[in-house]
Parts: sequence; C-alpha cells; structure tokens
Amino acid sequence: MSHDLFEAARKAMARAHAPYSKFPVGAALRTTDGRIYAGANMEVASYPEGWCAETTMLGHYVMDGGGEIAEVAVLAERMARITPCGGCRQRLAEFGRADTKLHLCDETGIVETTTLGAMLPLGFQGDILK
Repeated sequence: MSHDLFEAARKAMARAHAPYSKFPVGAALRTTDGRIYAGANMEVASYPEGWCAETTMLGHYVMDGGGEIAEVAVLAERMARITPCGGCRQRLAEFGRADTKLHLCDETGIVETTTLGAMLPLGFQGDILK
C-alpha cells in the first residue's frame, strides 16, 4: 500500500522548483482515512524563504482539513534515504504522532521505514508554550 505514497512523492519531486541547488525533493503523506497529500521543495533567490517538500505537503494537508497522519514518504532525486531536515522533523512531529511511519526513499522505492519519534525523539512540545 505504501508504493502509491512513494509514487505521489516521486510525482511531486518532478514538480520541484530547485533552480539554485538542483536538488529536487518530494514528500507525500497519507491520512488514516486514505487521503494523500504531496509537496515539492520550492526555492527562491533569498534562500531562507523557500519551502521544503514536507512544508509544502503539510500546507496542502492543512488547507484540506487535516486529519490523523498514518504515514509519510520522503524522496530526493540525488540522495538515497533522505531524511527530513530539523525544521521539517518538528513540523511533522506537531501534525503526526511519535509512532507515525516515515518511509525514507531512493529513486526506486522505500529503502527504510522508521517513525517520526525516532527522527525527533526530543522535539518541542506545544503544551509548554501555553
């Protein structure tokens, strides 16, 4: 079942806007009710202002109403087994759960499955900000 999630991430990666780094990335998530949301990285000349693929994906997910995330897949064209950056690990942790599956992919498919909790074991918790 995760192959379609990989394919959604691969299709998103093909739409990446990465004119500076030439490093396209795609990400896709599936909610527990089966909806899939995908995103690609988008670079701009002012580097910090671009969006990672996971951020774009989460934007689509939030705008459609969200829901419980069952699994996430991340793929980069030029890197096997890419992982989300630190900021995206925190974003994913806030929308997912520690046991949410995270599929790390290369161009052929899923090469490793871990969890969001394993990627960010000591992430910030929103309840401390209240």
